[in-house]
Amino acid sequence: MQSGNSLMKRFLTILSLVLVAAACHQPEYVKPTVERQGITSLTAYFTFGPFVDQEMAKLDILDPEQTRFVIPVPFYYPESSDDETEIYMIKARVRAELQPNCKIEPGLSVLDLTEENHFTYTDASGASRDIVITGDRVHSSKCQLLTFDIQDPAISGIVDENAKKVSLVSADDLSAATAQVSISAHATISPDPAEPHDYNNGFTFTVTAANGVDKAEYTVVKEVPEKIDYGFNGTSVKRLFNFDPVSNVGMPAYTELVNISMAVSGNNLVLSCGDGAPVYLNKLTGVKLGTIEGASTDFASVTSDEVGNILLCNHVDAGGTFTLWKTASVENAPVEFYSFVNSADLPMGYKVKVMGNLDAEAQIVVTLEGIDGVTTSSKIWVLKVESGAVVSETLVDCSASGLAWGSAPVNVSSLCAASVNPADGWFGACYDPNVLTWVKADGSAGATASTSDGSSWGWNYNCFDSKQFNGARYLAGLVVSHFPHWGIGPRLYVYDITNPGTVSGDFESTSALVMSNTSIAWFQTGGAGVAAGDVLVAPSADGFMLYIYYYDHNSQVVGGYVADCIKR
Repeated sequence: MQSGNSLMKRFLTILSLVLVAAACHQPEYVKPTVERQGITSLTAYFTFGPFVDQEMAKLDILDPEQTRFVIPVPFYYPESSDDETEIYMIKARVRAELQPNCKIEPGLSVLDLTEENHFTYTDASGASRDIVITGDRVHSSKCQLLTFDIQDPAISGIVDENAKKVSLVSADDLSAATAQVSISAHATISPDPAEPHDYNNGFTFTVTAANGVDKAEYTVVKEVPEKIDYGFNGTSVKRLFNFDPVSNVGMPAYTELVNISMAVSGNNLVLSCGDGAPVYLNKLTGVKLGTIEGASTDFASVTSDEVGNILLCNHVDAGGTFTLWKTASVENAPVEFYSFVNSADLPMGYKVKVMGNLDAEAQIVVTLEGIDGVTTSSKIWVLKVESGAVVSETLVDCSASGLAWGSAPVNVSSLCAASVNPADGWFGACYDPNVLTWVKADGSAGATASTSDGSSWGWNYNCFDSKQFNGARYLAGLVVSHFPHWGIGPRLYVYDITNPGTVSGDFESTSALVMSNTSIAWFQTGGAGVAAGDVLVAPSADGFMLYIYYYDHNSQVVGGYVADCIKR
């Protein structure tokens, strides 16, 4: 990581001030913030196995007089697996969230949650009572219909979770059609969608949760949902998942020097670490499904366009032949799309982004990388796609914008297009000082947005992607953490860049900001590793859904959101 000495000096200065303040601090009585509620939650953590130190279950406590606390442990973990949790309950680390001046004796540590564990709880007034802490495995209450696909003719249903309705956009006769579906883990659906059903006049399915109690009915109809006038519906934003990619899907640990990139095709989320065949997951649940057919170690990076085409590329030094491959499905081997000689004096291939449709009109941006101990970079290759073919390649120097990034995979930026037209410029930022910049076509800065957050010295704001959706253009930015073990975590921002000049001021509060998450949970706190990552914006091919995914390699977290543009 570049600039390590100056950053460490800043940290040591802050640390010394904190230590001096701590040395002078004397314990004092703190008035409780809640009059009677002393124990607000109990959380159980794994103490062994692949998920060690990760949260197993949490009990939120509302009754101030409660004396028996039963932590609801999921029957399976991860929820999408068939791995039962009983073995982990025997040795679970339990932590309590207490109000000031309250205590539990003896202190909580590793408990057998299959047994009753007795303690004495003392509240802030000094009153004591006996309490019991135990656990109980519970089946999931989730009963969602996630995807619905007609087999013949091929139709992907548009699932409106709020209305519990699936829209089939088709003029075909669907009086005896079969379907494939995905539903919540361990749930069931009836009648069987694999059997022929008549969808011409509507058909209803019932999804029953694994607990056998919770149910949801979904009606499948032939129709075209009405869209809102512009962009995505803010009330429809929903988190899909947020988990550790190492323990859940076998991705490399934070100490491994890899280049992280992502793509979406169909119902699949592709993850690549740049040194082998990319893997793909269910894009809604995060369950690992397989590896891309025909993939090779030549693929340094992946991305995708707005209709589900996956673009893959190799990595080359100056003078090397840079090649792009394309596939429309994870089940089809990628085929060569375009190649050219890298006439620039810098390496390339770890950061590639696309806006548009590679089968029609699009812009591909490939960032050239700095070289450690030699030079930074301010250059990008811009490839224009028309009628499904690359018609031009242009080397752009962005140094007049003030951007100058370092080497891959940590310090390189991923510049991306402001529109499919290169004349509208590009967006990017880099460490340090993490200034989000709209770069105009001549390479100068059209607008900039910085931040006054005091912890931004530990941020690596250099992961970006942009896409068009329902008349709007969106830019997603991911802050990768340099120091997750110091409590600095990843952050996600989404901007409306239809008018690029509005991205100005503070990038955490600019008027262009339409969505953010500055408190993403992460799963690695052991040390400083490789602060690489990626962010991806992925509209569905039918234009109704917008997916946003993020991956912080150093913090060991991958997650995603979905929104739609359905009028309600």
